[in-house]
Amino acid sequence: MNTLKCSVRLSILIPAYQEQATIAEVLRRVAAVPTEAHGFDKEIVVCDDGSTDDTLAIVDAVAREVPCITVVKHDRNRGKGASIRTCLRAATGDYCLVQDADLEYDVTDYPSILSALAQGADVVYGSRFLRRRIPQGMQLPNWICNHILTTTSNLLFGTHITDEATCFKAFRTPLLRDLKLECDSFDFCPEVTAKVGARGIAIVEVPIGYHARTHAEGKKIHWVHGFQALWALLKYRAITWSEQATPRLQPSSDAEVMNDPR
Repeated sequence: MNTLKCSVRLSILIPAYQEQATIAEVLRRVAAVPTEAHGFDKEIVVCDDGSTDDTLAIVDAVAREVPCITVVKHDRNRGKGASIRTCLRAATGDYCLVQDADLEYDVTDYPSILSALAQGADVVYGSRFLRRRIPQGMQLPNWICNHILTTTSNLLFGTHITDEATCFKAFRTPLLRDLKLECDSFDFCPEVTAKVGARGIAIVEVPIGYHARTHAEGKKIHWVHGFQALWALLKYRAITWSEQATPRLQPSSDAEVMNDPR
């Protein structure tokens, strides 16, 4: 792998919906991460996803004080996947890292992700399960759902990962754009994993910490999203099989004669 020799830009993509309680602290922590020490300049792109609380006002206020923050917004709530695509359109970085607007994930884990990118990885996932079997605060049903989705991904796409649903996902920006993402909700995670896996691109995992919040504290994942994610994995596997099974059209003998230069 080739180590990055010059400073390149990292775009940190933050979808935010109804996160007035945590967004200011998240932005403060992300802005303070010394990415330059790992060879990366930094920009932060926040998409307010139609929040009706003070999320947007708080983001705008912080952005006036932190020059590296770019704010984009939706007029109505469209979902995490749609917000990430909107952030991606505004991103100017060579690499992108997805960061949630809550405090479940710790920015002190950035260095290991950036190190893997600097060593040449195209895709890096921060895994919550490499350090401990069940992360702090994660309920057993959530762990079971994560395990099912990860196992399904590995079986269908030949990936070798331990945490399909992790928030911390980093990519070369041209690759992420070339995946032509389309899912609007939390099925961003299975979609991007499926499309990366279908291309045979290795996903490098690094261990990260995790502090799960409750629904009372603002957690937005529900059981229905587990079925949505499973459906996305199956759908994109079927699409890939269909594309692989479609024969390429061969020119007819008449066409060959017409194009014969003799």
